[in-house]
Amino acid sequence: MDIRQAEFVVSNTDVSKCPQTDKPEFAFIGRSNVGKSSLINMLTARKDLAKTSSTPGKTQTINHFLINKAWYLVDLPGYGYAQVSKTNRESWSSMIDQYFKLRDNLYCTFILIDSRLEPQASDINFINRLGKMGIPIALAFTKTDKMKQSEQAKTRNQLEKELLKTWEELPPIFVTSAEKKTGRNPMLDFIETALDAKR
Repeated sequence: MDIRQAEFVVSNTDVSKCPQTDKPEFAFIGRSNVGKSSLINMLTARKDLAKTSSTPGKTQTINHFLINKAWYLVDLPGYGYAQVSKTNRESWSSMIDQYFKLRDNLYCTFILIDSRLEPQASDINFINRLGKMGIPIALAFTKTDKMKQSEQAKTRNQLEKELLKTWEELPPIFVTSAEKKTGRNPMLDFIETALDAKR
């Protein structure tokens, strides 16, 4: 897929104010500081489409970006640790739940996993939560340039083993690095295939 156009559309905390559900959506979510904004910028080949920050929990709203005037890329607030109050975290959680329940044009949610860490309970719980809701998901390991391939394989095997305790079949898994642009074409090809399948 060639991304010719990527533009910010709207940012809000009220799911009812999201764009009309007349175009497919692909959402991106992960633990705070997983490298979500960097990955989105890498995929769209835009330097600052999504705002990056060294402060965990920077994304606090649902952000819609229109890609090629044909589909939406949705940047969701992170889950897990963030330097914010419990009240804010609960508010984000409620907002995310509403998003998943109401967006019937959601084709797939990419759950980002920090490849440098052993499987985290918050990741496993979130993956299982979306699975129970029947939300189509794919996993994307981030920051793989920070470690050796053998270490990457170990982390991936650990996660797969943990998921297979509850999943009959593993979701699609991508290996990415925003720094080295690893995984860009496979992820975009996956999105393009999903779009074609629905036409």
